[in-house]
Amino acid sequence: MARRQQFFHSPLPYLLLLPQIAIIIAFFVYPAIEAIYLSFRLEDPWGLNSNFVWFENYVRLFTSSDYLSSLSFTLIFSFFVALFSLSIALLLAVKTNNILHGKGAYRTTLTWVYAVAPAIAGIIGSFMFDPSIGILTDFLRHLGWEFSLQTDPFDAMFGLILVSVWKQVPVNFIYFLAGLQSISLAIKEASLLDCASDTKRFWTITFPLLAPTGFFLLVINLTYAFFETFGVIDTMTAGGPGGSTTSLVYKVYQDGFIGADLGGSSAQSVVLLLLVLILTIIQFRVVEKRVHY
Repeated sequence: MARRQQFFHSPLPYLLLLPQIAIIIAFFVYPAIEAIYLSFRLEDPWGLNSNFVWFENYVRLFTSSDYLSSLSFTLIFSFFVALFSLSIALLLAVKTNNILHGKGAYRTTLTWVYAVAPAIAGIIGSFMFDPSIGILTDFLRHLGWEFSLQTDPFDAMFGLILVSVWKQVPVNFIYFLAGLQSISLAIKEASLLDCASDTKRFWTITFPLLAPTGFFLLVINLTYAFFETFGVIDTMTAGGPGGSTTSLVYKVYQDGFIGADLGGSSAQSVVLLLLVLILTIIQFRVVEKRVHY
């Protein structure tokens, strides 16, 4: 009878993983479970009384015009931020990749913005769109556009999209440039023989090879637009004018921290989590099928 082989592992790897697991449980798993629990309860602002109300908080959300307005703004805002961030970054990466001399200077110039925090980017945007001293406001007025970040909902959304795109373009640029430089020289030389047109060669050969990078950045950019633009919105418009630029994340902050509606804000957090989860599943099930690695 053959003896069964046994392997003995050192407990050191598990001990080294414990701090990270503890952090994940403390700051991710537990808050998520607590948010789901609170979303089914109605609490007073002082936390002295709590009642189990089942799905009342969720029903209140989807019958609220303010919440539906925040949902539509978030979807439109996220779509345009991801679209323009990826498009501009891809254009800059292609142009930079074709430069023979001075690539380092271009890369440094285009990537330094990534070091700016979203809140700081929002403050910079507020100055540039200021009605009295704003450079961009004066420029738009010379073009015949009476731009008003504080009073016009369309102008406020335009300003937020512009600043959010400016903040996100550098990280997309870095990944796209790395993807372009990873394409082998043999493929580039073969494409020159097969296709004389630069435009056609890019869309038929180069762009498909960048598909894995583009898919990864699509997921990253949508996550950025949903969550990381909180600082830009807070410092530029604070959800105004009239709540027209209140994103789902910012509404959670307004209702939970300012309005002290723990049940309602927890329900919003759960809905936001499910929405992002659905979008991610759609991306991996639909978009990834068109990506060839």
